[in-house]
Amino acid sequence: QVQLVESGGGSVQAGGSLRLSCAASGRTFSSNAMGWFRQAPGKEREFVLGIAGSGRGTYYTNSAKGRFTVSRDNAKNTVYLQMNSLKPEDTGVYYCAARVSATISLRLYEYDYWGQGTQVTVSS
Repeated sequence: QVQLVESGGGSVQAGGSLRLSCAASGRTFSSNAMGWFRQAPGKEREFVLGIAGSGRGTYYTNSAKGRFTVSRDNAKNTVYLQMNSLKPEDTGVYYCAARVSATISLRLYEYDYWGQGTQVTVSS
């Protein structure tokens, strides 16, 4: 069983930055690929980016490339999402999720554990 707790959300103006953290319980964190998803108001939850269990592989969607950076510290059981140059369309609830696999998936249903989410609001 893995428990995930996100933190770091908030409200910023367009162009600003936020750093989200996701702390995980469990002794085998390095065997879990991690994904960050977001859900905008009235929309479905969507994949934003992911990082392999080892931390050596990452995948970014086009909306995240060049602005967002994912990293992890397996010694601290924590994954981070650095978001720069934020846009109003980045607004939503951000969720971290863990797979019982070390490889990244873009598919929501292939993630086994979810955090409670943290709100990010970007104003223009």
